[in-house]
Amino acid sequence: MKTTRLDLPVMASWMEDNGRRLDCNPYLSGGFEAKVLLNKLDAKKQRLNEVTERIIHAGRESRKYVTDPEQGVPFLGSTDILAADLSWLPLLSKKQVDKNPLFTIQEGWTLITRSGTIGRMAYARPDMAGMACSEHVLRVVPDRTKILPGYLYAYLSSRFGVALIVSGTYGSIIQHLEPNHIADLPVPRLGDALEEKIHNLITEAAELRTEYQLQVRQATDLLFKSVGLKDITAADWHRMGPNIGFFHTLRSSSSIRALNFNPRLQHILKSLSSVNHLPLSDICKGGEFRSGLRFKRIDCDPALGAKLIGQKEIFWLEPEGRWISTQQAPNDIFVKDETILIAAQGTLGENEVFCRAELITGTWLDYVYSQHFIRIRSGNRGISGAFLFAFLRSETAFRCLRSMSTGSKQQDIHRELLSKLPVPIPLDSIHDEITTLVRQAFKFRQDASILEKQAVSIIETAIEKP
Repeated sequence: MKTTRLDLPVMASWMEDNGRRLDCNPYLSGGFEAKVLLNKLDAKKQRLNEVTERIIHAGRESRKYVTDPEQGVPFLGSTDILAADLSWLPLLSKKQVDKNPLFTIQEGWTLITRSGTIGRMAYARPDMAGMACSEHVLRVVPDRTKILPGYLYAYLSSRFGVALIVSGTYGSIIQHLEPNHIADLPVPRLGDALEEKIHNLITEAAELRTEYQLQVRQATDLLFKSVGLKDITAADWHRMGPNIGFFHTLRSSSSIRALNFNPRLQHILKSLSSVNHLPLSDICKGGEFRSGLRFKRIDCDPALGAKLIGQKEIFWLEPEGRWISTQQAPNDIFVKDETILIAAQGTLGENEVFCRAELITGTWLDYVYSQHFIRIRSGNRGISGAFLFAFLRSETAFRCLRSMSTGSKQQDIHRELLSKLPVPIPLDSIHDEITTLVRQAFKFRQDASILEKQAVSIIETAIEKP
């Protein structure tokens, strides 16, 4: 199915079918064509509100954030629902969540962004159950006695479902979507056997993503435990005291910024240096330790280039991005297997991705990456990229990198300070166990993406070629 041409005339009968709307959304989003194809489909259709218990959002209210996990609930923003690793979510006050149960989401719900960028979707996997979620996200709660949740999600996230959802938006500058706008959306019923097959694929994908999350956390915890340390939490960091009222004797002119020598950072560096360790620069000798090259982006057809990934999208399950010509850019935009990319430009907000790390492996090697990352790749045969990622993804490493920032409004990471970051080195057997955990986790994550795409493809094929 292709979207309608921009110069296609709109018939009066189309307006009648779309509530006499005079804006472009219902006609140029592909929604009208989706309705035509669904009407031709020789299968039963039900309205979305007939197969769901509720279509809701949390409602607007000011948020009360906390830092102590005992007092808070992990909170998913409108882009956080797309994230692969949910370890670093902000915490919303438990009292606020208890007063408004609509904040809480459960496994099997379909989550749809409803303001700003409309129609981004996620399936609430097992590890999301009980988390709080933004009012900018619609919750589609399936009636499990009438429809399987995995099938409903796969249909809504297909290009037919997305086109119909987007066509229901309203607003001029900031688009919005309300539950009543999609309540009448047609849901084709493709038969119990096919719907169950699709549901099982989505369910398996969700379970694999949950296992990915568990294993990367387990790898990081094992690394610290094996050397007699413990990864800190955000709450631990803030309990260490303020970054003011201290003195430090400079032994180098590389930096005179007080933040780079704050007591919290010095305490962590002393702790990391107290165990068997290597400086990050020593691990990267023969590998990579550098920033990306700046280059001009030349847009092109997907068949002729590669998808460019930026600092935000790199942490998503399925990245969005523009397609650029690889022939008009340096080879530097590609990375080698098990390269770690660290988001290297940004601001110091608690929920910003600046200084977060991601491992590039599997199908993500087909993408290309902007210059806004530090490329870290081990050159030491005894230290794998997977192991190094288990450390750099930790809250301990994150807080160290944040304290090594330099710049005014837009921050960067001080390369010399970063090069000296102590990396704990456990016994070889523990190193190998951590490496296996991380590699298996990313295999789970890749397999989950394949399964979800397969489920959506089955639906799209069934609708297009009944």
